[in-house]
Amino acid sequence: MAHPAQWLHDGLYGLMVHYLVSPQGATPTACTAELNRTVDNFDLDRFMAQFDRCGADWLIFTLGQNTGCYCSPNDFLDAALPGRTSRRDLALEIAQRVKESGKKMILYLPAEVAGQSAEIKNAFGWKDGDVAQSAFHDSYLKFVEAYSVKFGDLNDGWWFDGCFEQFHHGRWDWMRWLAAAKRGNPSAIVALNDGAFCVGNIKPLTPLEDYHAGEIHLLEDGRIRTDFVGEGATMTPDGKVRDKTATFYMPDGRFIDGVQWHALLPLDCSFNPHVPTMSYADDELFVWAAACKKVGGAVTINVPIDTADGWIPEKSLAQLARLADFLTVD
Repeated sequence: MAHPAQWLHDGLYGLMVHYLVSPQGATPTACTAELNRTVDNFDLDRFMAQFDRCGADWLIFTLGQNTGCYCSPNDFLDAALPGRTSRRDLALEIAQRVKESGKKMILYLPAEVAGQSAEIKNAFGWKDGDVAQSAFHDSYLKFVEAYSVKFGDLNDGWWFDGCFEQFHHGRWDWMRWLAAAKRGNPSAIVALNDGAFCVGNIKPLTPLEDYHAGEIHLLEDGRIRTDFVGEGATMTPDGKVRDKTATFYMPDGRFIDGVQWHALLPLDCSFNPHVPTMSYADDELFVWAAACKKVGGAVTINVPIDTADGWIPEKSLAQLARLADFLTVD
C-alpha cells in the first residue's frame, strides 16, 4: 500500500506563501472592515496564474497565524468571537482552483495562540502557564475540525506550526490533532512543526506524522544549517551568517521513522528575525533541491507575497520557474 504522502514524494516541488492580514482600526468593527477590504482585494486569477507559472505541484497557504485574523470563515470562531474571519472565503476559493488545476492544497495553522491577544486566547481557552491546555484542546480542535469538514477533499494536507516543547511539554495528544485535521478528508497528510531542522531536530516530532515539517532557516554551500541562529548574528565577508559554530545536515533517505522526508526553505524572505532575508544563486538552490529529491525527499519553497493584492514578486517567481525546469530535466 502506498504511503499517505506518496504524492508529495512524486511531485516536483511545492510553493508556500505566508498571506497574513493585520488589520488596523480604532474599534473591533473597524478592524473587521479592514480585514474584509484587504481579503476582498486579493487577485485570485493573477495569483493562480503565478502558481501555474512557477511549476509547483502543491501549495501551502496560511489560513492565519498570529494576527488574530483568518482568511476563511469558521463556524467555531465565528460563534465564539465574531469578526475575526473574512467575509470572503479566500482560502476555499484558492483550494477550489488548485483542485481544478490538478495540484494539491495544504492548509497552514499554528498549534498554539500564546502570542495572540487576550480575546483570541479566551475564545480558544488558552491559559498562559497551563501545561496540559485541556480547555484549549477542546476548543481549538473544534476550530480545526470545522475547517477540515468545510474543505473536505479540497484540502490535501495540514502544516501545523508552533508544536514546540515549551508549549506541549511532551503531554499533548497528537492523535487528537490528527483526528481533527483528517475529519473532513481522512487522506489528508499532516506535519507538526517543532522547529525541525533549524533547531537541530532531525527526527519528526512523532511517527504519527505523515510528512516532516522540515523548517529550514538557512542553506550554506548547498547544505541545511541545523544550528539555530540567534541574537547577535553577523554576516561574514563571504555572505555567511555566524553567531556560533555552524552545523549541517542533508538527508540520506526518503523516510525518518516512517515519516516522509520534507524540507521547507524560505527564499527572498526569512523565518527568523535574526537571519537576514536570504536569496540563493540558481546553482546552490537547484542542486540542493535535486539532492533532496534524489534520495526520495520533498521540498517546499516559501516566497514573499504582497498582502495588499496577493502578488508574488517577479524575481522570486522567475527563479521558481527556472527551478521547475531544472528539476524536470534532472
